[in-house]
Amino acid sequence: MRSRWLLLAVVSAGLLLITLDNSILYAALPTLVQDLGASSSQSLWIINAYPVVMAGLLLGSGTLGDRIGHRRMFLIGLVIFGVASLAAAFSPTAETLIAARAFLAVGAAAMMPATLALIRIAFDDERERNLAIAVWGTLAIVGSALGPIISGLLLGHFWWGSVFLINVPVVVAALIATLVVAPPNDSDPTKRWDLLSSLLALVALVALVPAIKETAKTSPAYAVIAVAVLAAVIAGYAFVRRQRRLPYPLLDFAIFRNRAFLAGVAAAGFSMFGLAGIQLVTTQRFQLVEGFSPLSAGLLVAALALGALPTSMVAGAILHRVGLLPIVAGGLGLSTVGSLLVLLNFDSSLGWLIAGLLITGAGLGAAMSVASSAIMNNVSARRAGMASSVEEVSYEFGSLIAVALLGSLLTAVYAATIDLPAGVPDSARDSLDAALALAGDENLSLVAAASDAFDGAYFAVMIVVTAVMALGTIVTGLLLRRPGSAPSVRTHEEARSYAHQ
Repeated sequence: MRSRWLLLAVVSAGLLLITLDNSILYAALPTLVQDLGASSSQSLWIINAYPVVMAGLLLGSGTLGDRIGHRRMFLIGLVIFGVASLAAAFSPTAETLIAARAFLAVGAAAMMPATLALIRIAFDDERERNLAIAVWGTLAIVGSALGPIISGLLLGHFWWGSVFLINVPVVVAALIATLVVAPPNDSDPTKRWDLLSSLLALVALVALVPAIKETAKTSPAYAVIAVAVLAAVIAGYAFVRRQRRLPYPLLDFAIFRNRAFLAGVAAAGFSMFGLAGIQLVTTQRFQLVEGFSPLSAGLLVAALALGALPTSMVAGAILHRVGLLPIVAGGLGLSTVGSLLVLLNFDSSLGWLIAGLLITGAGLGAAMSVASSAIMNNVSARRAGMASSVEEVSYEFGSLIAVALLGSLLTAVYAATIDLPAGVPDSARDSLDAALALAGDENLSLVAAASDAFDGAYFAVMIVVTAVMALGTIVTGLLLRRPGSAPSVRTHEEARSYAHQ
């Protein structure tokens, strides 16, 4: 019994690294931009390269894990992640940092499906598995919330590369622990892995980023949007068509016929959109407008994790009693209320803002922890790699869309609404950082105009976040409204397969 809980601790350490690197640059971004001289486009790609590449590779890596073994995939991912962390820490330019972040994503994509698949395989009892998955989901939220705090602490004493260097000792410890406590490698050579399918998924997702980014601009380049959308559509169509022809597809679309599974995937995506979006814009707003240090801004958004901790654990413990509907849809509904409080109080009451973050975190914690159970309990163990990949693609896609859409929207609204004082160059519209650098300590009217415009942009972003959380509540509520959507419903085919394992 002890070995499977030790295994949970080890894979959770790997998950913690992955989610930390999703958010660790939010608080460090202003420092990075200044030290590397990164443009606004490069700064978005420094953040986006990680979730884009990871989301594109996750489907392939999960199915590859079913073939060569999830233990082996986890070890391979750890090694790549450690090497890429060293490369990122000592990157001399914005371009090399973007490349290192993409390499980091390769390691994360190898590890992440393996973490959940190993839990699915090691925990036979459904109640224990629900609790283990709740712990897994909780650490995903905690890791995402700890990112800005850890980067704030490190930036107070070291250079920005330290936010990546901290990964290395954790990787070494996790490697040793995995060799000791992980079960024997569960390879299945009869499974097939299709590299072309994985590349098609990657192209489709990568093409979406410039399309979203350009659409959110005040003067979008429609040719770029058209080419990007066309590439995404062609690659996506080719991926879907290929999966239907392959005897061993990376993604079997039949699993989406299960409404509980589909609701879990939707809840994961909506939750990460809200979490990543709020963290990204709130850490920037309170550093640039209110003068918070990176650490103080990180501690502020840590209220999300503080609110999520109790609800995520309780949700996993009571899932078998109350079912999915009240926890998933109710959690997203609670997060909608919390984000509305943030929207209404971010520039007036710090106390109400923190209350809004706590409530948002509480709702997201419940929804995210149970979303994982809804996904993994509704497939057989033979599809553990595929199912975990689908879930994690949903998580990364939610984060990716949040950063690409909300980051671009923040910049676009700021540029469109800033009222520049006479004599100020138009380059002040590029970003709040640029305006503050031009203003220095003397041009207080420019500082005030830029801060007001940024607050208006933050307000617009939080309207979008609140609306998306409300949409998530409706979608998951409709999917789970039927009594048959129990925590562990399987199709007849999957039930027979599961019974014969």
